[in-house]
Amino acid sequence: MTIILSDSDIKELINHDVLIEEIREAFIQPFINKGNLKGKRVYSKLPDRNGTAMVLFPGYSEPIPAFTIKNHSKFPESSQAIKGIIHLFDRNDGQLLSVMDSRYITKIRTGIAGALGTHLLASKSAEKVVIIGAGVQGEIQLRSLLKFRDVSHVTIYDYDLNKANAFAKIFHSYDFEIRISDDLQDAVHEADIIITATWSKAPFLFSNMVKPGTHITTLGPDEKNKAEVSAELIKKSFFIADDKEIAISMGAIGGVGLGEEDIHAELGEVLYDPSLGRNHSEQITVYGMVGLPFLDLIAAWHVYQRARNSSDYLHFQF
Repeated sequence: MTIILSDSDIKELINHDVLIEEIREAFIQPFINKGNLKGKRVYSKLPDRNGTAMVLFPGYSEPIPAFTIKNHSKFPESSQAIKGIIHLFDRNDGQLLSVMDSRYITKIRTGIAGALGTHLLASKSAEKVVIIGAGVQGEIQLRSLLKFRDVSHVTIYDYDLNKANAFAKIFHSYDFEIRISDDLQDAVHEADIIITATWSKAPFLFSNMVKPGTHITTLGPDEKNKAEVSAELIKKSFFIADDKEIAISMGAIGGVGLGEEDIHAELGEVLYDPSLGRNHSEQITVYGMVGLPFLDLIAAWHVYQRARNSSDYLHFQF
């Protein structure tokens, strides 16, 4: 029987603290002799409303007896910009174990993987955070980061002030100062941590805008011809990718015409050996995350394990 899981089912089933550790361990797996297949991200532009169709496959991690294929779409102008389906298959015989709505899984696995890199590379004393892009992923990144460290100040920047105000209201009761800026330079010049989650096709962060010791996590460039951090800033920084090849082909590195020589390590390497990370307090660090197929598997398997023996969810025989 195949389990069908809706977005609300998945929100109910996920244990965030457990999933954080599962994702951390999955990043480290290739460095303790248990591999992950890197998988592929295949996409095609659509002629309608600036849309994109994408397939991420296979989501594979050696300890898990299953794999995933995710089909999803991106429509930046839609109220729910990213949506799709994850198929979870038995790795032994190909049986379809589950069909899941991909929205929350994609949000939360991206949030956790982003926060892992942000917390790992930012200075231990970093407490002033700037979020550029007041959308769903900006919110998830901040929520996820707060599971790793306390912050004292959060500044929100978005060209749409209504979105920035709505974002600020979500966090108004949290134990930190929150403000909205309508000037990008003003927003970032005193930041310890900058998290960018936009649809930008051109760089908007340059080295003269950030202070020594700043950490930047850039999430927007997950397709060709997207960029947030300039080439000259990346070249002056210590750059970590979630995956080197994908960072070059469709991530923050390739988006500004740079190459493998500009990537210092992958996130899994630094999680496995933290001495490979930040070298000193004045160093600017950048984490470029595209999003890897194995993250879909880790989150989907986490959910499936909690749903498989329950009668609360729809079981269907194809």
